[in-house]
Amino acid sequence: MPVIHPRKQTIDVRKFGAEIVITNAYLIYKDEELKQKAIDEGIHKLINFNGPVMTDSGSFQLSIYGDVDINNEEVIEFQELIKTDIGTSLDIPTAPYVTREKAENDLKITLERAKEAVKYKEENNINMLLNSVVQGSTFSDLRSCCAEELSKLNADLYPIGAVVPLMENYRYRDLVDVVTSSISHLPNDVPRHLMGAGHPMVFALAVAMGCDLFDSAAYILYAEDDRFLTIRGTYKLENLQEMPCSCEVCNKYTPDDLKAMEKKERAKLIAEHNLRVSFAELRVIRQAIIDGNLMELVEERCRVHPMLLDACRQLGKYADDLEVYDPRIKKSAFFYTGPESLNRAEVVRHLDKLRNMDKKRDLIILPSSRKPYSKYVSDNLGDFYIYGSEMKLDLKNTDFMVLDVPFCLIPLNIDEVYPLSQNESPKIKDADSLEFIEDFLSEFIEYYEQTLISSKVIEELNIGLYNIHSQSDEIKFIKKDEEKIKSIADYQFGNGVGNALFKGKLKIEKSKKTGKIRHVYSDGELIANMRASDAFFVLAKEGARRLHEKMEFPENRVIVNKDSEPFAREGKSVFSKFVIDCDTNIRANDEVLIVNENDELLAFGKSLLNYAEIMDFNVGQAIKTRKGF
Repeated sequence: MPVIHPRKQTIDVRKFGAEIVITNAYLIYKDEELKQKAIDEGIHKLINFNGPVMTDSGSFQLSIYGDVDINNEEVIEFQELIKTDIGTSLDIPTAPYVTREKAENDLKITLERAKEAVKYKEENNINMLLNSVVQGSTFSDLRSCCAEELSKLNADLYPIGAVVPLMENYRYRDLVDVVTSSISHLPNDVPRHLMGAGHPMVFALAVAMGCDLFDSAAYILYAEDDRFLTIRGTYKLENLQEMPCSCEVCNKYTPDDLKAMEKKERAKLIAEHNLRVSFAELRVIRQAIIDGNLMELVEERCRVHPMLLDACRQLGKYADDLEVYDPRIKKSAFFYTGPESLNRAEVVRHLDKLRNMDKKRDLIILPSSRKPYSKYVSDNLGDFYIYGSEMKLDLKNTDFMVLDVPFCLIPLNIDEVYPLSQNESPKIKDADSLEFIEDFLSEFIEYYEQTLISSKVIEELNIGLYNIHSQSDEIKFIKKDEEKIKSIADYQFGNGVGNALFKGKLKIEKSKKTGKIRHVYSDGELIANMRASDAFFVLAKEGARRLHEKMEFPENRVIVNKDSEPFAREGKSVFSKFVIDCDTNIRANDEVLIVNENDELLAFGKSLLNYAEIMDFNVGQAIKTRKGF
């Protein structure tokens, strides 16, 4: 949302992609000429913008001057009077690093005013949408408390306020704590607005934390100071020999052309560049969300400045929170770009799966090779080091896994499942990833009575903790399709599901072209299809029945109310507002069962949202139903 100054507007921001803008109601209120015009004609005509308009209440001026000549009820009433689309209560913007006592006192007033604004809106039947601003300075617990209290109100948007000083001073690590502690306590169905975030190099990070909206006057303020915004930082015109991008302004003019212009004309052109860069970055981010590689983009963007990289690493501490919003299945491969990638949801999720999987007696760890590993594993496995009680190896009671960066260990029976085969990492391993793997190995091998580790793996990790054990002729990985499909089902749905789904007389059909498994039948009935792109199963009717029979309520389930039941049985999509409850382990793109309150199986399909979103949203599809019963 570009900030529009009510008296100094020089650029039509709609031309550059703006669909919503923000302006300052308090500045209008204090200027008698503007005030009367806004009352007579409305805010949209005043600033010449026919889309949604948000207005600030004067909190920005309050943060600078310490006082404003208006109270909370007056500013809400005025915003409604000038036909603002989204108004804001008069919160107290508490600067970073103040005393806790001041932060608590300011927060108390902010909450009182937010409640007052909501009450005023409801009692007067006002149509204007309402912001309730999250404050609390740099105290994470106060931010969480404020967000928790505000979420109980009937607000329409939740701005996160008083963060501009953090961004101006490059305190991005603290920004991560402030934003995540706020957003983690806000509902999923209401937009979150990061106030004053106007530099495109922070957009991706902010979106990854859960922010939906940004506002800033940076595009024009930087331009008036001859500064260009880019995703790599800020450039001063005086230091440029080449223009910084390929936008219309940068293609048409040279730095010398701009230097020769009048200041007003030059500032307008640089502002246009700044807007183009900002909206281009938002388009890149939206596409990254669709493709499933937002965190990869964040890691790339955060490498432009050490303090941003610091923030990216701080975000890794919230990996468990981020995992909830990360689909298990994506369109793009996983790219390891550095140690920060070790905290991504895909890695966290896989390691948890490994810890909780059913394990055999022995473990054999092989070096990585060409993917998929199970297809190219060598018959000559070389020498091994042994850990644990040395005993005769029982291949039927042995797990075969490949050492991998960043997923540590990949069982050969599930190595084609996304993203275990659909990933790339540098051949030259960094110290952080090797230490990460070594730490996980030292923990994981304790689950087994005997672990054989390839000598090549030991050399790669540069450790010597084990006694040598020469390979015997019996060490050989034997590919078994039946064991493979059961292992994948366990990995996808939960331990024991493979045996429950694939029982009876099995028939496994493969693609004649690729040799990959395509369909699995049991006693002549289709149980599941395997997607070629990610090796996950798509259930058929009998597969859904068997999964429902195996898993305890409410696992893998979405529970709908009576109104939705007949539509689900007909195979129609399930909308969020009809969902009573669901399994907390559901992520977007998961295969799920649709049941009623009595756990009767109504249908099955693909979840479009995670469990938190399903439960919070009151509009839109939650499950794309495949078939009903």
